[in-house]
Amino acid sequence: MATQYEITGMTAKGIAASVERGVAEGALVPGRALPPVRRLADELGVSPGTVATAYKELRRRGIVVTRGRGGTVVAPAPAVASRRPPKVPEGLRDLAGGHPDPALLPALLPPSRLSPGARSHRSAPRLARLEEAVRAWLAADGVPVEHVTFAHGALDLLDRLLSVELRPGDGVAVEDPGYHHLLDLVAALGLRTVPVAVDDEGIRPEALRGALGAGVRAVVFSPRAQNPYGGHFSAARRDALAEVLRGAPDVLVVENDHASEVAGTALHTVTGAGPARWVHVRTVSKFLGTDLRWAAAACDPVTLARHDGRLLLTSGWVSHLLQETVHGLLADGDTHALVARARETYARRRTVLAAELAARGIASHAASGMNVWVPVRDESAVVNGLRSYGWWVAAGARFRLASGPGVRITAAGLEPADAAQLASDFATVLGESEATYGG
Repeated sequence: MATQYEITGMTAKGIAASVERGVAEGALVPGRALPPVRRLADELGVSPGTVATAYKELRRRGIVVTRGRGGTVVAPAPAVASRRPPKVPEGLRDLAGGHPDPALLPALLPPSRLSPGARSHRSAPRLARLEEAVRAWLAADGVPVEHVTFAHGALDLLDRLLSVELRPGDGVAVEDPGYHHLLDLVAALGLRTVPVAVDDEGIRPEALRGALGAGVRAVVFSPRAQNPYGGHFSAARRDALAEVLRGAPDVLVVENDHASEVAGTALHTVTGAGPARWVHVRTVSKFLGTDLRWAAAACDPVTLARHDGRLLLTSGWVSHLLQETVHGLLADGDTHALVARARETYARRRTVLAAELAARGIASHAASGMNVWVPVRDESAVVNGLRSYGWWVAAGARFRLASGPGVRITAAGLEPADAAQLASDFATVLGESEATYGG
């Protein structure tokens, strides 16, 4: 036990809070042994049962682990490298990245108005004209827009909010399969991922109810273009989820509409219909350019205050040059036409690939977005088999927690003729792997 940190408390809750505080402040580092139950009880003047209850709660929340005779120690720092995508081998067609077709992105030009001189924008972090455009953009889809803010992307906003709202060991309900960078972020913050099953209409209400019953403090989901499965909320699914969320007023609900304008389906948002604590976040990288690390968010007033308060302590504001660029593109008629073409093109390419696979007896999920999820029995066999035919697809392992295996194929740049060839090669690979699949 480090001499510079003294555990305090006269109740199980107080002792657990003291240990958690030490972990959060870095005084209790991963692997540090906590005092044995009886010794700490004697030091604090409480019963051994009180300390044992505190340690049990800390174990439940993932803050400490028990190692038999090694006693109770601070849980090891989470490892996140395992979900990072491998480098695309040279000479292969990359269908693993989840990126938009560059031909369907507008040209990025510097804004005509540059910020003059060196000055702080902390007093006015958001461009008024962009904020007005954002309110109109979100309100058109039924999102309440009384309180809006900006961030440097969806994950930047999530990092800030989860850091402010939650403590190490708290649970976060996430889609399974889900966005691998989000899974990494939750682990890196020392939080617990609680998987919630999805289908072609997004997260399933009964699975969400189970996660809430397990005591999660936050829920993160995509209402459309769910990555990697492709599901999107129907109006009925939205209503069912809203009813579940109304029963958890203290849980922060994050609706990540990452593909928005190119999702290929209408938005059915739960914001304003169920949760008391909520945020709807949208990025533009999928349809305006991957270098535009900017996000717009609408939220309840408490969430706004907590997010913006932390933002002021870090970067202070999102670059006004970036805001000028985004506003210029959102207001440009030619860009709107290009985005509409991209939306139609992605929908066609996605559905063509799904149809070509179905014609060969291969089931897939591609209800919206840019990706197609194909359930398989052996991810490695499929990935390596397709590699031999010149295709590089994403193994599902880095997207999954408890769900079944599969592969994700990004169809954004896949023309119909290419889709037919890929489906044919996919069927051949499955045939070659019959022994692995068990017939």
